[in-house]
Amino acid sequence: MFILIIFALVLVIIVLLWVRHQRILRQRAWLMREAIRNRDFSFRLPTKGLPSGERAMQETLNELGNTIREQVNQNEVDTWERLARVLTHEIMNATAPITSISQSLLNHPDVKGSEFEDGVKAIYDTSRHLSEFVSNYRKMSELEQPMLSTVELPAMLDDISRTYPQLSWQINVPKNTNVRADAGMLRQVLMNLVKNAAEAGAQKIVIEATNDKSEGLSSGKARTLNLFVGNDGEPIPAENRPTLFVPFFSTKRRGSGIGLPLSRRMMLQQGGLLELADRPLLGCHVTFLLNIPYNRE
Repeated sequence: MFILIIFALVLVIIVLLWVRHQRILRQRAWLMREAIRNRDFSFRLPTKGLPSGERAMQETLNELGNTIREQVNQNEVDTWERLARVLTHEIMNATAPITSISQSLLNHPDVKGSEFEDGVKAIYDTSRHLSEFVSNYRKMSELEQPMLSTVELPAMLDDISRTYPQLSWQINVPKNTNVRADAGMLRQVLMNLVKNAAEAGAQKIVIEATNDKSEGLSSGKARTLNLFVGNDGEPIPAENRPTLFVPFFSTKRRGSGIGLPLSRRMMLQQGGLLELADRPLLGCHVTFLLNIPYNRE
């Protein structure tokens, strides 16, 4: 009788554990489905406490989310590049003669000092600004191939912080943190983020680094470095977030709208990513996330 009671208790415990385990799996499936529905492919669900087979499946799904995120960003950039080629060709062909002719007319004695001078000057200025606009767009598709090397990230961040001494800097990046990147491109991306923060009224820059580990799929080694760059400047309105990386979208009166799209393009060329973080760092209103190749041995 005693053995039957023990057996029954063990059976009840096994059933309860199984039910609890299934509930956890359903919850994780729901979280992943909601993340994909909201186009948030940065999800990373925990794998602790799962049997080896289910853990491997969860790791694969986490990796799949990363791959989808990379492909979405790359497809967006490729689409803008194709559009850039068409626009630059057509607009430059149209504006070049207008700029040249209007400039010649401004120097003509019949136009100088006449009632037509202001009108011709307006035509010249408009065509010239349009040409500059297209030239900025062309930068998106004419980047040189990156020259990847080992970059000492703390030294680069310290150098950038000295460029903006008016800002308060809080850099939490371990010493000897090296990444695989094009030093010039990575520096320009970081400078763009800091410049945007300063123009948005930021007084403080917070930078933190964490390793993005993929258990099992890469022998537990960190494959990328997550670099969070936050600031306490003016928050980005929710309605502007989806178009933040669209070329020439800018909330600034004199902004070109090329800095963030160009920065994302440069990160993709280096095998990394640039995104707006879902949640800002503590004490910050805006935080960007850079995924940088790291420790690939």
